Amino acid sequence: MAQAVPANQKWWGGGRSPFHVEYGKLMMWYFLMSDAFTFGAFLIAYGTIRFSSNSWPDPNNVFRAFPVIGEMHVPLAFVSLMTFILIMSSVTMVLAVASGHEMDRKGVMKWMAWTILGGIAFLSCQAWEWTHMFHEGAWWGRNPFQNIDGTVSSTNFTNFFFTITGFHGFHVFSGVIINIIMLIMTWRGVFDRRGHYLMIEKAGLYWHFVDLVWVFVFTCFYLF
Repeated sequence: MAQAVPANQKWWGGGRSPFHVEYGKLMMWYFLMSDAFTFGAFLIAYGTIRFSSNSWPDPNNVFRAFPVIGEMHVPLAFVSLMTFILIMSSVTMVLAVASGHEMDRKGVMKWMAWTILGGIAFLSCQAWEWTHMFHEGAWWGRNPFQNIDGTVSSTNFTNFFFTITGFHGFHVFSGVIINIIMLIMTWRGVFDRRGHYLMIEKAGLYWHFVDLVWVFVFTCFYLF
């Protein structure tokens, strides 16, 4: 006859999981998987419309503006800066998680602050880009950009652009808020009293996901 398994060894007890992963971290992975399906659906829909169209606006001509400087002969310079900022914020998040593993509260605070600044800088860049495009006449239901072959473009381009980049921007904004909360909790010594910095690692998973999604958004809208 099989022996009963003690309650503290069951996967649903004591924060344990069948994958030997901390319960909260496992739930974060589930959430990110579901969110990936949502982003995937958006990008698949965009790709279907994009490649079923006879022509499409040239991103090299659409995304040429740069703050203060204006139109540049180097295409995609500004969005490349945005991408660099977001990637660097992912690096600082890695350093914050590493500091948490070492129980280094000052290190966590320093790198989380840099991550937050990176997120705010990215959102500021995106706000400028949206404002610039709006002044050029682009918005949901309005597309002033011609196709690459000179024909009139449909509003599919702007509709997808503002929807998908806006959805991603909302995730970045949410990540910044989460990181600010984590920074405050670190400053107050909450994680030191708990004896671990698992919450920083969970926030890091979300932030890395946001950065990874941007790679796909950048590829779809700015390169093709």
